[in-house]
Amino acid sequence: MKIIGIADTTFARYDMGHSAIDELQHAGTGFRIIRYTVPGVKDLPVACKKLIEEQNCDIVMALGMPGPMQKDKMCAHEASTGLIRAQLMTNKHIIEVFVHEDEAKDDDELAFLADSRAREHALNVYDLLFRPDSLTKRAGTGLRQGFADKGPVRYR
Repeated sequence: MKIIGIADTTFARYDMGHSAIDELQHAGTGFRIIRYTVPGVKDLPVACKKLIEEQNCDIVMALGMPGPMQKDKMCAHEASTGLIRAQLMTNKHIIEVFVHEDEAKDDDELAFLADSRAREHALNVYDLLFRPDSLTKRAGTGLRQGFADKGPVRYR
């Protein structure tokens, strides 16, 4: 049985972990989920690494919501760098699902974006584990998680 790790934060203003878990539970079977919540985005790299190494997760989602200030953007960058490093150290996918507060015009749009991005990436996680060919079929199609898809560009 495959194990999917969900690492999320208390700093986030929306419970993206709940959305991801809900979506995964509707996606299929053959896996179990382990959730690990930490204070903020800079704590996510070690949380993900622990989920992989100590809980034997096959893949992990790292869910975070950096704030709108320049300091928040710097922290998000550092966290992202740490997540990449953790992937390389463990040879496992860690799907970064960050929603920056300034991506949305108001709280309603922020909640919509956080929910939909978490759910759409949860399906990506499922596909990486169980249907990797389905991702290959969607290569170059301009899919976006959270907002409307952009669609592909064509070369004449």
